[in-house]
Amino acid sequence: MTFGFVFPGQGSQSVGMLAALAPAAGAESVLRDTFAEASAVLGYDLWQLVAAGPAERLNATECTQPAMLAAATATWRLWRAQGGREPEVVSGHSLGEFSALVAAEALDFGAAVDLVRFRGRAMQEAVPAGSGAMAAILGLEDSQVIEACREAAQGAVVEPVNFNAPGQVVIAGGREAVERAIEAAKSRGAKRAVALPVSVPAHSSLMQAAAQRLGERLATVALRPPRIRFVSAVDAAAHADPADLRQLLVRQLSSPVRWSDTVRALAASGIGSLIECGPGKVLTALNRRIERGLEAIALEDAEALRTALAAAQS
Repeated sequence: MTFGFVFPGQGSQSVGMLAALAPAAGAESVLRDTFAEASAVLGYDLWQLVAAGPAERLNATECTQPAMLAAATATWRLWRAQGGREPEVVSGHSLGEFSALVAAEALDFGAAVDLVRFRGRAMQEAVPAGSGAMAAILGLEDSQVIEACREAAQGAVVEPVNFNAPGQVVIAGGREAVERAIEAAKSRGAKRAVALPVSVPAHSSLMQAAAQRLGERLATVALRPPRIRFVSAVDAAAHADPADLRQLLVRQLSSPVRWSDTVRALAASGIGSLIECGPGKVLTALNRRIERGLEAIALEDAEALRTALAAAQS
């Protein structure tokens, strides 16, 4: 089987995530050790937060991002510990790009934990609380969503920021402009156009100040060429040069996630299966919609892990 690993981003977190993986052989020690490593960087017990909450704290961006990175990395380490072979390619959705680069050994895990905590904090501080918003638009062509945003902007910022799958685009920007764009999308026949419970307008141009701060921090972090081919969802292309990777991680904070294009590029390169490495199965559902001929698997529990391990040997 020719396969790639894809890593989910913010939004897939939940209290108790990874519990369904715990019955897998050796899982408990891998999960605990990975989270202990992250906790040593953060200065608080990340495993306790993930296992018991409270949800409000786990959902705070500066806590969510290290939690998702640790969960994805623990799942990757468990895959490797159980004899899972390396994929031909890795990619990630937004924050998931950091997890992909850790898996590809381009970025040390401890450095990545500190980096994404900083990233989350910079995102929260870039826009005053309550002034930003995001919304999901379902059932329109990408071009129609772009038009709705242009109509609704009226001098403010509202932009498509996640091209997740055909007929599924997330927009972000100032709260009032996003509300206008929701109405503009409905008038164009959107099946659904709903505000998301997020106050940080991720991947919009409102994140440029946060991106600049992230760039300054990235300049101090060691990056190496990925040992596994890395395809970025910023431009659906492969990248290996460390300086290029730094630029991409800065760019992605204030530019759209082009997930549909990325999955199509992976399929076109000969990848027959995509395995989602991390909590939930958000990307797996998207991948099936983008490329119906592509096998999509989520490592969401011990049984799925066993199935994927067997399939990857074929």
